[in-house]
Amino acid sequence: MAVTSMANSSLRDFVKYNSMAATFAASPVTVPYLVVAGGGGGGQGNVATNNGGGGAGGYRCSVTGESSGGGAAAESALTLLKGTYTVTVGAGGAVVSNGVASVFSSVTSSGGGGGSGDGNPINGSAGGSGGGGSSSSTAAGSGGAGTVGQGFVGGGGQTSGILSAGGGGAGEAGNTDGNGTGGDGVSSSITGSAVIRGGGASGSSIGAAPAGGDGGGGVGAISGVASTSGTANTGGGGGGGKSAGAGIDAGSPGGSGVVIFTLPIQAIVTFSVGVTQTSAIVGVTRVYTVTATSTTDETVTIG
Repeated sequence: MAVTSMANSSLRDFVKYNSMAATFAASPVTVPYLVVAGGGGGGQGNVATNNGGGGAGGYRCSVTGESSGGGAAAESALTLLKGTYTVTVGAGGAVVSNGVASVFSSVTSSGGGGGSGDGNPINGSAGGSGGGGSSSSTAAGSGGAGTVGQGFVGGGGQTSGILSAGGGGAGEAGNTDGNGTGGDGVSSSITGSAVIRGGGASGSSIGAAPAGGDGGGGVGAISGVASTSGTANTGGGGGGGKSAGAGIDAGSPGGSGVVIFTLPIQAIVTFSVGVTQTSAIVGVTRVYTVTATSTTDETVTIG
């Protein structure tokens, strides 16, 4: 039977919903984001006794009340028109190598700095957060610099050769206080739950293994115990290796990054075929979490 009438309250709700839909789906839209790059790989080499941990991937956030990396305040959210935008999730760096940048539209986060390799002195690499320096009986490598607004410096090594330094994290520098731990990351609730990302890795040690930074930082090697990789989709650095550079003494890769952004529920969003992503409704928005992209040419289209 055809519907010939509608209650006043139902009609009001129908009009209100359609009015909201038109407003939320209008272009341009404000788009908060969290863009974390791949973490740096742990150090490894034959010169130093112990090599530094990898630095965390660059951490850029625009969520109100939260922080970006390196002690910076949250950035301004993007204002996007309907159209197609680049999205890239950076891979974690191989041993001694920097991580890969992550990109969302005009926002680029720098890959984390690799931990120290062979050299004189034996330094960590600069990156989103810097890699940790090495320690030997004759030389102490310095930590790599972090990128302003993205992460902190890596820790410096010691001439004692007992342990190397931790990689920098998004929330603090790699430690040089004698324990070699990685710098901690930063917490974000963009997905509706608080998650720490962007932890630096610890360097290797002759004694007990120092801890990786909160937020996915790997753990450095000790004699008889292998280093560990940075956690995937956190941008955590990879744990530092010991001298001899093989087997259980090897450094480990950094963890991949992540791109997270929010849009009005009514917005039409499509991704290119190489994008791995999930979405969830949080309040009046839909949160998109991109965990992998097959190439650097992947896109998201907002319609």
